[in-house]
Amino acid sequence: MADTRNADLTFGATDYLVYAAPLNTASPADFADPTAAWVSLGWITTEGGLFKREDETKDVEAAGSLDPIRTLMTKSVKSAQVTFLEGLNPFVRALYDNVPIEALEPTVDVASYDLPDKPADLRYAFIFDTMDGSKRMRLYMPNGLVTERGDEQPQTGDAMAVQMTVKFFKGATSAAVKRSIKYGGIDISGFFPETP
Repeated sequence: MADTRNADLTFGATDYLVYAAPLNTASPADFADPTAAWVSLGWITTEGGLFKREDETKDVEAAGSLDPIRTLMTKSVKSAQVTFLEGLNPFVRALYDNVPIEALEPTVDVASYDLPDKPADLRYAFIFDTMDGSKRMRLYMPNGLVTERGDEQPQTGDAMAVQMTVKFFKGATSAAVKRSIKYGGIDISGFFPETP
């Protein structure tokens, strides 16, 4: 058996970037910088983002068997939780307050809008980019909805961070989440057996 251990395959994110765009906006190809359609959501706390997968299954039982005869995948939910440091970033504020981004366009120097009494179904496309030197990982989600919001606490001792969880749904023409990995020149051929 070949020893494929490689310390270069460890990944310590030195930066974490989040972008949002209109629902089903296409992902930039091959780690290209996002186009003008994508808006940066600003600085993120050093914890980065927490990508979560919640899979649920149901076992099918049958007479005469102590083990399930089949297991059905009933649900697979994917989400990301991020704490944004720029509490006044207009796009972050719009996501947190659940209002269209247009609501935050100021007249002179002031933006004033009503918080919705009933939650709106405002969906956007998202990109989560992480990097470690020349290595990169990108999560692209064409259809995301903010489903949880942390408490908002303006304070004198620190920046007002805004925490949100975004749940991802299947896009118009793509899966709910697409992961891209750039290995940064690391040889990973030992992980794939040669075909005769």
